[in-house]
Formats: sequence, structure tokens, C-alpha cells
Amino acid sequence: MASLNLNQIISNSNTSFAVNRRPGLRLPSRIGLRVLASDSASAEPDLSITVNGLQMPNPFVIGSGPPGTNYTVMKRAFDEGWGAVVAKTVSLDAAKVINVTPRYARLRAGANGSAKGQIIGWENIELISDRPLETMLKEFKQLKALYPDKILIASIMEEYNKAAWEELIDRVEETGIDAIEVNFSCPHGMPERKMGAAVGQDCRLLEEVCGWINAKATVPVWAKMTPNITDITEPARVALRSGSEGVSAINTIMSVMGIDLKTLRPEPCVEGYSTPGGYSCKAVHPIALGKVMSIAKMMKSEFNDKDYSLSGIGGVETGGDAAEFILLGANTVQVCTGVMMHGYGLVKRLCEELKDFMKMHNFSSIEDFRGASIEYFTTHTELVRMQQEAIQQRKAVRKGLQSDKDWTGDGFVKETLSMVSN
Repeated sequence: MASLNLNQIISNSNTSFAVNRRPGLRLPSRIGLRVLASDSASAEPDLSITVNGLQMPNPFVIGSGPPGTNYTVMKRAFDEGWGAVVAKTVSLDAAKVINVTPRYARLRAGANGSAKGQIIGWENIELISDRPLETMLKEFKQLKALYPDKILIASIMEEYNKAAWEELIDRVEETGIDAIEVNFSCPHGMPERKMGAAVGQDCRLLEEVCGWINAKATVPVWAKMTPNITDITEPARVALRSGSEGVSAINTIMSVMGIDLKTLRPEPCVEGYSTPGGYSCKAVHPIALGKVMSIAKMMKSEFNDKDYSLSGIGGVETGGDAAEFILLGANTVQVCTGVMMHGYGLVKRLCEELKDFMKMHNFSSIEDFRGASIEYFTTHTELVRMQQEAIQQRKAVRKGLQSDKDWTGDGFVKETLSMVSN
């Protein structure tokens, strides 16, 4: 893996993993050698990226959810400068989707239920899009007509039915969308219909459904992973082996936000009752980093890095948050709750702060530092070995001179003391 030696040039030589590619899909061909820093300290860092053949002005992507729920808000995202937009998840029959309100609850730093303090957690019990599919498809077409060069990604989810999945793929692709993100990860809603996380948590089911999707789709497919699983690399591996070009991680974490200690009712409270929902915001960021790191290490060791992508999601509110995901191997970084809290203009701050980070290290492009921190993760057993070795080396230094030839006149007293035992 790449080190942070700014003059080093490294070669990537991962072994390819056989997989069916999209007919006619052109994938980016990255050269084998890359330079890990710019030769010009004054050059403005370049945030543009190419992922699965898709060109984006920056790695910041609107995550599937309320910020991509209709034409008006998605247009706003493109106007503000987001690199891409993942629309809110659609299915064939929106009549099945009935939302309630309130459907959000916040967690603040401080005492439970405090109205003060920084918001660090956010729970939602919101379902996928409740708008008719025909309406969403019409708006996809309008957006692509107005912004032909912007990247619009459709998020899709269906029941365990091959024909339904194929129909949904056909219909969203007809609008001109650039890619598909498959929601295998919604933690709440309709698991009894084998939708969302019910698929992502069952690798045999996931392999079958992924096979249907990738045999049908003609645009890049990203599989969105659930963190509500013991080992997230298992479904990620299945998704890639089944033909997906990318993996997105993570979706929200199943949670109960809290209990109102005055009313004894859970939050968010609907008619006095609640249901477990998805946890997001700043507090999930370390968990998301851990999941993305695990997936990135698996992808590096088992798949050819050239043709696959990783989209990091979870608690991104600053350029530094995004840099951490990229350092762990992410190509793109998705933001959903952050937009709900700070607005679509957040992307400008994210871009400036990410550029500041790149300038600090003299990085000229995203690829200069993508994955650079992965090599610094190892097993606990290896940490113990490394530390014991380091302790032994320090002890060896304290033992003093190794040979009579090492004595010097100027340091004679100190050299003598270095070999005294008490």
C-alpha cells in the first residue's frame, strides 16, 4: 500500500477477479504508476474524479434519502455543486409506502433529552419514496435533460421477485440515469417482504438478487451495505463477485434513540408509540470508518482495484470527515443527514476543507492519497509483536556501547554511564 513518502512512486499490481462487465460499459483505465504528491506546491488541488467511468467535479455525493426526494431538491443539489446525486429509493408500487410524522429524533451531547448541546446523533423511521414511480421517473428525465453532464444515480429496492427487479431496472434506465445504487440495507420498513436489509443480511439471497440485477443492468451498479451484520465484508464480497461495480457503506444503524424521562415514551413519538429506526449523524462516523476500512482491505486483497469503487457514508459534516473515508480507500463520500442539518450549501465548505487538507500534505488529486492509511491497520497479535520488538530495541540502546571501537573522547563520561546497571 502507498506510504506518505511524498517523493515515492508506487505500483499497484492487484490480481484481477473475473466478473461480467456491462455490455458497452467503458471503465476507467488508471495507469499502474502514480505519484503521491504534486511537484508544484502552489497548484490548486484537483477534486475531480472518475468512478466506474462516471466523471464528477468532486467526490461529494448526495446520499439517498430526503435530500434527493424530488426534482426541486435534486436540482438544488446540482446547482450548489454536488459531485453526484443518489435519489431517494424507489420501488414499483409506492402505494405500499406510508410514512408517519414525526419520523426523526435527535441526540444531543449532554443529558438524555437535553434541549441544549451539539447534535451528535439522528434517528429516522422514514421509509423509501412514497411518491408514484411514474412521477419520480418523469423528474429523473427532467433532471438529465437540464443537466446532461451531471451524475444522477437511481436508488432502487424491490421485493424478492426477479420480474419486478427487471422491470424496475428497465424503467429507471429509460430515464437516462447514470448508475444504480441498490438498497440492500434499509434497516426498517418492510423486511417481511424481503426488502432492504433483509436481503443484505442473507448472503445466499443477496447473491441471487444481485445476479438478477447485474444480468439486467447496463449502467454501473453500486450495492449499498447494511452495518447491521457481523462481518460486512461478506455481503460486500458477494455483491462484487455477482457483478456489481461498486459498494456503498454504510446505511443507517438499527437503533432506539431514547426515552423521554418525563412521559416514559420512546422517540420519535407517534401517537405515544415508536419503532426502532436508522441511526446516523456524527456519532456513527467511527463505526462507518471501521466498516469501510474492512471492505477496502478485502477489496484490495481479493479484487482488482481498477474496476471497482467504494462509496463511504456516515457522519460526514466536514472536509476532514471526508478525507478520512478517502484515506481508507473510498472513491466517493456520500452525505445525507449532514445536508438535512446544514443545507445544500454544505458542499462548498466540504470542498474547501478537503482542499485545505490536500494542500497541507501537498496532494494534487484524490488518487494521491486514496487508501493511504489502510496499510497502518493490522491484527492485535501483530501489534503485540511490533511493540515487544520495539521494547527490545530500546533496551538494546540502553545497554550502551556494542564494541570498544565505539568509545569517543568527547562523550566518554556519558558512554560510561550508559553501561552502568544502577
